[in-house]
Amino acid sequence: MPAFRQVGEKQLPNPVLCMAWSPKRDLIALANTTGELLLHRLASFQRVWSLPPSEYTGKEITALAWRPDGKILAFSVGDTKQVVLCGVEKAEILHVFPMHSPVTCMHWTEVVEESSALSSFYNSEDESKLFLPKLPTLPKSYSTTSKIFSEEKSDEIMNLLGEVRLNILVLGGDTGFVELYAYGMYKIATLTGVTGTCRSLSLSSDLKSLSIITEVRSADSNPEICYVQLDTGLLSDCLPEVTRMARKFTHISTLLQYLHLSLNCMCEAWEDILMQMDLRLTKFVQEKNTSTQVQDEFLELLLWGQSSPELQALLMNQLTVKGLKKLGQSIESSYSSIQKLVISHLQSGSEALLYHLSEVKGMSLWRQKFEPLGLDSVAIEGAITAVGSFSLKANELLQVIDKSMKNFKAFFRWLYVAMLRMCEEHVPPELNKMTQKDIAFVADFLSEHFSENEELFDRKGKYFNVERVGQYLKDEDEDLVSPPNTMGNQWLKFLQESTHLKGSPLLFPSYPQKSLHFVKRMMENVIEQCLQKPAEVIGRSVKQAVVLSLYTIPKSFENTPRLFELPSLWNDKKGKMHYVVFCMPEISPHKLYLLRKATDPNKLTPNSVISVDLSHHLDNTEDENATAQSHYVYSCLDARFYDDDMLTVVLQGAEDSSRRLLAQLPLASTLSCETEFNWEPNLRLDQQSGAIPCQGLVLGNQWRELENMKAQFVAVNGIRKVSCVLSVNLRHIRVFEMDVEDEDDEGADSQNASADQDGLETTMSSQGLGEEEHADAEGESGEDVLKKTEAQLESEEALELS
Repeated sequence: MPAFRQVGEKQLPNPVLCMAWSPKRDLIALANTTGELLLHRLASFQRVWSLPPSEYTGKEITALAWRPDGKILAFSVGDTKQVVLCGVEKAEILHVFPMHSPVTCMHWTEVVEESSALSSFYNSEDESKLFLPKLPTLPKSYSTTSKIFSEEKSDEIMNLLGEVRLNILVLGGDTGFVELYAYGMYKIATLTGVTGTCRSLSLSSDLKSLSIITEVRSADSNPEICYVQLDTGLLSDCLPEVTRMARKFTHISTLLQYLHLSLNCMCEAWEDILMQMDLRLTKFVQEKNTSTQVQDEFLELLLWGQSSPELQALLMNQLTVKGLKKLGQSIESSYSSIQKLVISHLQSGSEALLYHLSEVKGMSLWRQKFEPLGLDSVAIEGAITAVGSFSLKANELLQVIDKSMKNFKAFFRWLYVAMLRMCEEHVPPELNKMTQKDIAFVADFLSEHFSENEELFDRKGKYFNVERVGQYLKDEDEDLVSPPNTMGNQWLKFLQESTHLKGSPLLFPSYPQKSLHFVKRMMENVIEQCLQKPAEVIGRSVKQAVVLSLYTIPKSFENTPRLFELPSLWNDKKGKMHYVVFCMPEISPHKLYLLRKATDPNKLTPNSVISVDLSHHLDNTEDENATAQSHYVYSCLDARFYDDDMLTVVLQGAEDSSRRLLAQLPLASTLSCETEFNWEPNLRLDQQSGAIPCQGLVLGNQWRELENMKAQFVAVNGIRKVSCVLSVNLRHIRVFEMDVEDEDDEGADSQNASADQDGLETTMSSQGLGEEEHADAEGESGEDVLKKTEAQLESEEALELS
């Protein structure tokens, strides 16, 4: 019986560029050449969902990485130079952040170090819930203007925080830049000085060092592969402080995104309805032939009950009595919606921001602990001030909304009665009564909103500003057209006359001439500058500990997809080691090499470089036509670490190139070599390969021939005991369960795995279309398929990944 059980096989329509198994579930993510992101599950390799490329995120996926809890999938996009965080449950884009240059590789690691300080922090991290109300979800009636966000985002945004235990997303680029993002969102380090293009990364789980494989190109020779180990000791030494700081800043980042979406909802509540009044009155101004001002037209109607033919035509033909009533109700509803969003979302989010920034300020004042990490109390104080200004501007908008609601109610009430009289219809007695005070109020409203202003005409293309709320929601740098009238404000008068309070840092500046959007962008910029300083300080503390030149890439191998090409990195958490596995096909085509370095850069590593001779004796006693013993020589096409003790390889026969094997190589026998290798520092490894200790190949029964498949690459997950083999044309895939000894007698482990999978299988079968279902659905419109999928999702229990 073959060693591994095949559970799925597919021919994909588009070549696969990268693939990565989930660390927690039997799910594999694939990115293809069209920019599409696919999620498949182990069972029959059925598709769960697909995320098509978009103009906003980009169409050239360059790398994949799973968050250690398996709930978020990160991918980098080359054409737009962005990194995207995608929710696995609903295939929703939750967060996007730009990069200075394209990302070529990424790695997401979880910290496993423990300390008493961390344990107490884990237990107290949710204290903010005792003091802050839960942020309300965004209304489903609005779909936000941003192209990447859907309408039910607030809960998903908060889920970006994930577990309290620190995890770090490491990104590497084609100009040697490396950046570390705590929780995948907050940049805690920007590293410089790495030469070449980053090919792969591995941050040790104890945070003591970062391993990087780089490709260095020069004009006069072939590209060179190098191994670089960076000393990240500051992160390790200050782990409790780094975790606290990163957690707080991640809270702040999610709150900024929450405020951004809330403001988008407010803009949509305003744009569609309140613009109608401006558009209709603008058309009236442009079409009227008289030289009379709009204000005079309405005042004549107010005082004498008579109107010009142009105004009467506008009111009776374009607006109509029914339309006016509907427009009044719509405007009142819009104002009410905006008002609720300001109170429940903007003010709540601002309060939470002030709370977390104040805690960060307290941390920064503990200089012994946090000053080495770059926390600057002055910069944080500036961020607190910026949030205070945003809160003031939101409160100012509330006052404008309240006044505008009263104004429009009175205006529409009078205009409604006037139009009823034009139609010679019955006017209800309760509306017919209008006091002199009411007349004066409407006259002031007309004078205020419809006054002819040449400067305003030049800027806006119309003679009036009928709606004051919208100017706060326009994302423009220009001053407000109609800033609030502060005449008679006793508090402002007191401040201006006070010598001590006039420029006091205790008071938040209000920016009365600026819009809410302007103040929000200013707040975001100040907070972003506040967040950047720790990344610069921590980045400067990182030093190169080891730089080793491994080998040159022959020209014949330069067309290999870079996302699959060896070397492959691995971090042994228990042994605190960095492993690198690679081949040197021009120097030793039938050998596999293993490089080891301790995660502590100051610690010496025994058996630092070892090679494996890929020749093997197979016992073919089951085949009567074969000789009793056959000697095979292989070359390694791909190798990935299955776990700390096992290496999964794809081998190709030296004599019969069509013969491909999937095999498991135990590392224990390889690492038992007692011969030490003395590295000559001035030479590349391939120039001294003859001195590298060599071990024989040990396969046992852990191998399987891959028939009818030109296998080339493999992706594995030792935790879930699965592997995925990809053909040389990047379209043919086979999926295997690797540990099937107890196939007939299901043990406790397999039962637990099945139990873990049950909820996932049920939900994801409703979420994702299998290949056969997908083919059937192609005949339907995209909208029908979407509606069907949404209906299925609503009827199923929500996916809960653990």
